[in-house]
Amino acid sequence: MKSFTIVGLGEVLWDFLPGGKQLGGAPANFAYIAGLLGDRAIVASRVGRDELGDEAVAKLTKLGPTTSYLQHDPVHPTGTVKVGVDTRGQPRFEIAEPAAWDFLEWTPEWRALAREADAICFGSLAQRSTQSLESIHKFLLGKRADGVAIFDVNLRQQFYGAEVLLQSLKRADVVKMNDEELPRVMGLLGLPYDDEVLSATRLRGAYGLKLLCVTRGCRGSLLVDEGGANEHPGFRITVADTVGAGDAFTAGLVHHYLRESSLAEMNEAANRAGAWVASHAGGTPAAGKQGLQELLAQIA
Repeated sequence: MKSFTIVGLGEVLWDFLPGGKQLGGAPANFAYIAGLLGDRAIVASRVGRDELGDEAVAKLTKLGPTTSYLQHDPVHPTGTVKVGVDTRGQPRFEIAEPAAWDFLEWTPEWRALAREADAICFGSLAQRSTQSLESIHKFLLGKRADGVAIFDVNLRQQFYGAEVLLQSLKRADVVKMNDEELPRVMGLLGLPYDDEVLSATRLRGAYGLKLLCVTRGCRGSLLVDEGGANEHPGFRITVADTVGAGDAFTAGLVHHYLRESSLAEMNEAANRAGAWVASHAGGTPAAGKQGLQELLAQIA
């Protein structure tokens, strides 16, 4: 099976959870699962020249994604987030700023990586600073014509606005958001919100997206492309927490999108990946000797 080069672009940070710290950031979580699925996964981010930065590089190296494109900031600290989990298992975040990933630099190395990438996944959070926003969009503009840009919306606290959403949608081929984000995004863009399917279809058409995905937590997900819509009910699992589950969903989706799978196949695979991560604590659970594909096949 062909292996694709997949880049998680944006923030790398430490999630300080009630049970201890876990390496996190949507791009890192995404790249980890992409690597487990068999693709060449790369994290393009920035950490501080500090103990947490050294730990992040060591942890990522152990997890598998390529770390040679990580930048090291001599001034700003490695990113951290205090994560609380509510009674429904949903995460709540306190994101420190400034952090090293607020100062992403557009370098010759990243320019070469942009041209090499088959898929690039980015979000809204890392665009909270002007410097990182500009570097991310230069990266997206530098990709090959057949490279796929995936915008995983991930609205966090106050770190987003209509302009960030607008420019990101213009750069994206594939967009993923959750069912709470969809009406907020529609409102910020001045588009009417009806039900999920109509609104997702309207948003996809307005920006010429190849694929729009709306995740629904335990209710599964909706995929919409130019040919129509597909809904998946999700899998019934015991949730440990949902940290990183959406990132795993995106990784499963992209893995099958690059292989030109059907909407139904993409939806099934993405839900399996998200369910597997949600059944474990943290966003980068170990797959063990079985391998992820075998573990995913056990989810029913």
